[in-house]
Amino acid sequence: MELFVSANDAKLVRDAGRDVFPAGVGSDTLSLIDLDAEPPAVLATVDVRTSIVGPPQAVALSPDARWAAVAAPTSYDRDAQALVFHEILQIVRLGGSEPMVEVIELGSHPQAVVFTPDGGRLLVTTVSGEVVVFAVTDELVEQRQRVTVSSGRLAGIGVLPDGSAAIVSLRDEQGAVVLDLTGGEVAVRPERLATGVSPYVVDTDAAGRWAVIGNVGWGGKAFQAGQSVADVDLVTLVDTADLPYRAVDHAAVPSIPEGVSISPDGRWVVALCMAGSQIGRDRPGHSGTGRLVLFANDNGRLRRVDELPTGAAAQGVVFSRDSRRIVAQLYADRCLAVYRIDADALTDTGVRIDLPGGPASLRRN
Repeated sequence: MELFVSANDAKLVRDAGRDVFPAGVGSDTLSLIDLDAEPPAVLATVDVRTSIVGPPQAVALSPDARWAAVAAPTSYDRDAQALVFHEILQIVRLGGSEPMVEVIELGSHPQAVVFTPDGGRLLVTTVSGEVVVFAVTDELVEQRQRVTVSSGRLAGIGVLPDGSAAIVSLRDEQGAVVLDLTGGEVAVRPERLATGVSPYVVDTDAAGRWAVIGNVGWGGKAFQAGQSVADVDLVTLVDTADLPYRAVDHAAVPSIPEGVSISPDGRWVVALCMAGSQIGRDRPGHSGTGRLVLFANDNGRLRRVDELPTGAAAQGVVFSRDSRRIVAQLYADRCLAVYRIDADALTDTGVRIDLPGGPASLRRN
């Protein structure tokens, strides 16, 4: 059994660059999915609050699959015609006969969530620049520490497989920082990693050798004048074999690489890009589809090997444990799509996993 969790935003529809909020669409949800079932199966669906607004790492599944965490909670105020950003974290207990949801007040809007490999901690990034640290036991998820990392918004987070460190992207300040997880208290290391503009998602391999950071560029900034266009953005490869970690390569990708992942064996990097599907039909660079781009990791150099069209407004992307399959969130199509690596080529398997909302965040346990 290979388990994934997808957080699905039912309220917001992305239509050729427009955000639409239709009435009567139902609740946002969390879906627990077994990729190894034939066909892949949705094992449980739980009502939660989540959003497409934020990095597609706003969901996490504990290693033992007893707990899930859901962040980026929003609701839509129809009278004000505006999104409401809530300052809560949702903890879902999956181990019992029926899933149960606990709501924890954070005092800041949470962005990305991740469990440490031993399952003993849950780390949460926020828009206030703090990482909130929770202790996790069989029976309880309890806040233990708040670590100030930045004066601006944080975005994605990835943890090394030995649990010694985490990498956090600094969406507003730029770059990324490393958190030392080896002690009783989480501490910020002094070095900063180079990235592109608006670093977003962070992912790590299974050997502790490499990490990857997606950078969503000008389109990911909150700007007061001008318009975002479908210009190219960057993916950053980080060498994590020894401290201090170092950014060793940047590769150009189509605009807005919402989802970026490195395979567990470290051989492949994939970027799931909006590629102009996020802007209106009347704008230069508009596209009706996103793009899925595959790179080979040639010992610290990213080499582009293949590219396929995908659904519009695509979000999170994750490799399977065997490093051969890729699960991608196609937001506008309200489904997960499964791709496969054959030699140096991407293949669309045709497998689609339907979901009750636009899939907005994705993690594997």
